[in-house]
Amino acid sequence: MDVDQHMSRVPDYTAFPTVDQMHAELDELAAAHPDLVKLRRIGTSRLGEPLRVATIGSGPHDAVIIGGPHPNEPIGSLTVSSLLRQLVEDASLREDFGYRWHLIPCVDPDGARLNEGWYVRPGDRRAYVEHFYRPAEADQVEWTFPLTGEDYFFDRTLPETEALMRLMDEVKPAFVYSLHNGELQGAFYYLSKDEPALAARLAAIATAQGLPLHMGPPEVPSAVSIGPAAYRTPRGSELAATYGTGGGSVDYADRFDALHLVTELPYWADPRVADETPTDQEYGEVIKAGLDAQRALIAELAQSMSAVRADLTVRSPFRLALQDFLDTHDEFISEWESFPGTDRPATVAEVVGSRQLMHLMRLRYGGTYLRMLDAELGAGNQTPAIRAERARLGARFDDWFTEAEADATATPIPIRTLVAVQLGAALLAAESAKRKP
Repeated sequence: MDVDQHMSRVPDYTAFPTVDQMHAELDELAAAHPDLVKLRRIGTSRLGEPLRVATIGSGPHDAVIIGGPHPNEPIGSLTVSSLLRQLVEDASLREDFGYRWHLIPCVDPDGARLNEGWYVRPGDRRAYVEHFYRPAEADQVEWTFPLTGEDYFFDRTLPETEALMRLMDEVKPAFVYSLHNGELQGAFYYLSKDEPALAARLAAIATAQGLPLHMGPPEVPSAVSIGPAAYRTPRGSELAATYGTGGGSVDYADRFDALHLVTELPYWADPRVADETPTDQEYGEVIKAGLDAQRALIAELAQSMSAVRADLTVRSPFRLALQDFLDTHDEFISEWESFPGTDRPATVAEVVGSRQLMHLMRLRYGGTYLRMLDAELGAGNQTPAIRAERARLGARFDDWFTEAEADATATPIPIRTLVAVQLGAALLAAESAKRKP
């Protein structure tokens, strides 16, 4: 399939939409095209937000497209918007391609609302880290699907997750697409099936749009490569026990033998993340330095938390997310200590990727810590300990941000480019899925 024509039709965007704007667009399209767009509610979020899906197309295959599985990852909301509008406008894509599309712009609206402070200022890294929110692991829609194994059992599914499960049970999809993104890493993909030809095409559309591929350390040490910047999707049985979570949307998609795709794209482009030139540093030492820096961050935030814990009164989502990080992250990074093949020279991409991960963790969780303290201060809880730690960690956060900026050579990527790659990947993978017997 020639996806270039569809990618070229993605419009320019200046910001990510708020949750209210997402709802308004669905209403607009459904009202304007009632014969094409079927809009319905499939569930309710934990705070009472309606979860809605727009269905369009004639089948016979079904595709479920999941926007916003993590609320700090809103590229997918615009990918859903652009794909939905193209399906409305393009009768061939809608009627001849062979799919009924079930499109959800944001499956975690509660979390998305806590990121809207930076949605309107994309490319502003300071705004991003100051308004960043990502739930505790067991509060993430993507990672609370049920697991019923003998050695590990999880059934604490969220209402949002249950809505996705009901939708998949109903339509029995051939293709499921979970729309993700990162920050400063390169572009990379997860596929539920070993399809190296598809993986190569996915990598090609990213590079054709000028995005660097992620050739640094993978997200998890057990990641299995199926092509450049493409990995087999980890299942819940591989990760859940470490985090205390459930399965992923990939685990539920497996019930229908659906092809599951994750597209991970950065907000900022740094060409060094694709540079495989060897350095004079040993890869094992690079990994160790990164782990040491993350453990130092855990220790520093834990010490500060000890100073204020007795004074905390607000059960904010920021407090829950921060405590989850402090409780679980060391166990996760410990898996890297036995990572094989670390006695070779590290590449530029691996050195840069490890340092960028350090900056990411400092700014994400330092910012989350400050939002937790600001929630206390905003509620009138201005004890000496809280005020002192807000001042001290605020200054520390400024230092971390300055260091991260000095270590980066990245530039903001046009939102249109990111949406075009996610949309092109959707069409390539959907075409591949429908060819399967």
